[in-house]
Amino acid sequence: MICVSRFLRINQEGFTLHIRRCLSSQTDGEDRIARILKEKFPLASSLKVVDISGGCGAMYEVHIESNEFKGKKIIQQHQLVNQALKDEIEGMHGLRIFTDVPQH
Repeated sequence: MICVSRFLRINQEGFTLHIRRCLSSQTDGEDRIARILKEKFPLASSLKVVDISGGCGAMYEVHIESNEFKGKKIIQQHQLVNQALKDEIEGMHGLRIFTDVPQH
């Protein structure tokens, strides 16, 4: 318990932010990006969008699994995601993209 108490005292602000983030639903930016990707990739079997900037919307991580990527190289898959999000990307500092084809 000493480690936890010390952590809470030293890093109370970061810990509180982490707790608040864990308990909250998706941010507006995460919802907006997920909606765009669902429209662009209707066959996606898995989609996860995470604001990794701490909640300010400057950087996102996207994980998407879709049959629409079948037969395409990873760079082509990422280009499709970048194209779908081109308007959103203009306001970002960074975007991490992870794509895959579902394994049946």
